[in-house]
Amino acid sequence: MKNNGITYLILTSILLVIITILVYFNTNFPLIFYLTFFGQCLLIYSVYRILTDNYKTERTFDDWYEDRSHKNEEN
Repeated sequence: MKNNGITYLILTSILLVIITILVYFNTNFPLIFYLTFFGQCLLIYSVYRILTDNYKTERTFDDWYEDRSHKNEEN
């Protein structure tokens, strides 16, 4: 499986939910602290991966949105 930026972003979101559940159940502070630190590092890395991803597209801003074509509208 290719690990692209979205995969890391999903892992970061799952970690955030796990941290929230652990805080609710009064887990000890060091575990929450290190998981939060790891989550912040993972978030920075996922943003880096998304911004440096080698993604090419043929679309431009003139194509508008995918669900609603701007070219087909008659005003």
